[in-house]
Amino acid sequence: MKKAGILNRHLAGALAELGHGDGVLVCDAGMPIPDGPRVVDLAFRAGVPSFEEVVDGLLAELVVEGATAAEEVREANPSAAGLLADRFASLTYVSHERLKELSAGARLVVRTGEARPYANVLLRCGVFF
Repeated sequence: MKKAGILNRHLAGALAELGHGDGVLVCDAGMPIPDGPRVVDLAFRAGVPSFEEVVDGLLAELVVEGATAAEEVREANPSAAGLLADRFASLTYVSHERLKELSAGARLVVRTGEARPYANVLLRCGVFF
């Protein structure tokens, strides 16, 4: 058994399969999950695991070259907006409806237990070299 990093075998395996440019949607418990992408549902109960815990865990494992969030997060969820602004220097914003459309093209969806609105981000994988 691994003693460090991501222990969830479904998530660890899915991350290992990602390549440059692949999309990863990290979403709250209320985000509609599109048909198509592989889904790793980490939600245990409301708030567990938190959006922040999952984003930080993924950032420890992935190279991210871009991130997109719903513009509504800035007003409806300042805490998540601050987290995203702190973690992603080149964060772009689109409408929530557009984020849902873009999420259909993601290769992986990671569902958190977050129960606050608009705690969602679409990550674009980079390369480590």
